[in-house]
Amino acid sequence: MTTIRAAFYARVSGEQQAVAHTIESQIAALSERAGNDGTPVPPERQFVDDGYSGATLVRPALDRLRDLVTVGAIDRIYVHSPDRLARNYAYQVLLLDEWRRRGVELVFLNRPLGQSPEDDLLLQVQGIVAEYERAKIMERSRRGKKHAAQNGSLNVMSGAPFGYRYVSVREGDGHARFEPMAEQVRIVLQIFSWIGRDRCSLAEVCRRLQKAGELTATGKRIWSPPSCVAYSPESGVPGSSGLWKDTHDASREENPTESGAREAGGTAAKQCASRSRSEGVGVCIGSGLG
Repeated sequence: MTTIRAAFYARVSGEQQAVAHTIESQIAALSERAGNDGTPVPPERQFVDDGYSGATLVRPALDRLRDLVTVGAIDRIYVHSPDRLARNYAYQVLLLDEWRRRGVELVFLNRPLGQSPEDDLLLQVQGIVAEYERAKIMERSRRGKKHAAQNGSLNVMSGAPFGYRYVSVREGDGHARFEPMAEQVRIVLQIFSWIGRDRCSLAEVCRRLQKAGELTATGKRIWSPPSCVAYSPESGVPGSSGLWKDTHDASREENPTESGAREAGGTAAKQCASRSRSEGVGVCIGSGLG
């Protein structure tokens, strides 16, 4: 009797889903189904992407799974539903075709995967609905963050700007805030002085910082012009920051079926178009650095 080498794939995209333990529920359901089918999945063939968007194929666990399929080490893959595999219908089709050509059976827990035109139509509809839901979630999130930023909320920012440290709601007696860090404040003021008074270029600022042995926000000694832009007079005044998120430009995204990045498909190249600062929202982050 031939032993079926089964694997399963689970994914959640955000911290809220992680907190709600939806990844654990997926793993439990997948393990139960595989066990009932007589093909238990060992830990080394359990592929989980916790906190990765389904709008891209660039996911570590998915990459490992695809690599195993490519070398013929997987016979069956369990996935909770098509939108856990990918939010984009084109990506779903890419993966399905890639695995079918390798002779791999794909099992969705929420519905059987048939071979009839009606089954393909249902899969297409589910993929389109998943894309629509993602677009609505992103729009609600964008509007919510913009509204919060307009009201001075610091929660919309992904991290403390250079020169500050983030004080959480718990540490700040119910109020989140940023507090200046003396050592980094000194560096920021020096950058302002070099650029605003001495009229130094960003490249010259980087050379001076490296010569002085100053450390970047990540503790490195190598400074680059892009890292200095955020601390320069062109970025605004000390003591303020802003919500300038990059926006995904779907029209510029590489077609996954034409990428040719790997034999059985390939990962999509994500391209972003930066939102202009005129569309951004300034946020006061506390006392100024001056």
